[in-house]
Amino acid sequence: MTESAITNSKPDLLPEGLEDRLPREAAAVTRVMHAVQGVMHRHGYDRVLPPMVEFDETLGARMAGIRSRRMFRFVDPQSLRMLILRGDHTPQIGRIAASRLAAAPRPLRLCYAGQVMLIRGDGLDPAREKLQCGAEVIGSDSVAAASEIVAMAIEALTAAGATAVSVDFTLPDLVDILAAQALPLPADAIERVRRELDTKDAGGLVDAGGAAYVPLLYATGDFDVAIERLAQFDTHGVLAARIAALREIAARLNGQARLTLDPSERHGFEYQSWFGFTIYAQGVRGILGRGGTYRIAGATGGEAATGFSLFPDALIDVLAEAEPREDRVFLPLGHDGDAAARLRAAGARTVAALTEADSAAALGCSQVLRGDSPVAI
Repeated sequence: MTESAITNSKPDLLPEGLEDRLPREAAAVTRVMHAVQGVMHRHGYDRVLPPMVEFDETLGARMAGIRSRRMFRFVDPQSLRMLILRGDHTPQIGRIAASRLAAAPRPLRLCYAGQVMLIRGDGLDPAREKLQCGAEVIGSDSVAAASEIVAMAIEALTAAGATAVSVDFTLPDLVDILAAQALPLPADAIERVRRELDTKDAGGLVDAGGAAYVPLLYATGDFDVAIERLAQFDTHGVLAARIAALREIAARLNGQARLTLDPSERHGFEYQSWFGFTIYAQGVRGILGRGGTYRIAGATGGEAATGFSLFPDALIDVLAEAEPREDRVFLPLGHDGDAAARLRAAGARTVAALTEADSAAALGCSQVLRGDSPVAI
């Protein structure tokens, strides 16, 4: 097949991992984003709007663990420098906090919303363009900040329409802490132990030299049970402060969501420090969001921060199926323009006829403007 035939065989085909949002889905997107951003706004978070594209070296160096190789790159025709299309807002928020808002009082509360793009999807999720919204507390990675962030993420998803929200806690630096003190590991074994813990492979963990870490595979599940098992495992007390912090965060949430614990989970938490969490909801496929503590890179050692990112596309898919059809008022040719304007000012949706052939039924209207009042069809 020639290149021309390949190009022209399906002219309306979108690239893999990209899709259109049609009217009902787009309406659900608008409603979800309004609900989520409303919660963050009411909690005192100010929205910022970073650009879609930045210099590669600026974005890639902002936080350790950012997988910039998964992001689209291209050369800027003006500067001839490499540009990167954002795959995550968080490093951009870090850049803004460390530069434009460096003198702003701390803790600095910022929120954001917009599209992100990746070269390829994650696992079973083929989507490459995703909606991301979230919030960051810059200048604090305390228990109070973590509790506020987790509680606000739960509140935002609930306001958007999610039900039976559950949160899974993790300790991203767990292996580093244990390997440095209580359970020493050779430097070349640390990454292998992390990998086997991620895959929950007890045999592989032993083969990697991490036999002493096997009990961590069983300190998972319901939070109250798993945290007790983790405390029993911590015979040297090196995790005592982290265990106490997790207990306090859980207590502050006061039953807002079902809580679980997987202390050794690392996948997806590459730039988190001592605390991380993943959010799920009943009836929604996959992960709805992630968050935790991290450090923004800087010349003087950087700055602590805590935040979350929500990826609500799967929730939007569920909600769009039940999106109610809005009433529309059909405006026939020669209608009263002032009456129609009053209807719109009151919140009604109007659809005006453009020709005699247009009809209320064909245009999906449930009412017709007769004189100065709408009449049900």
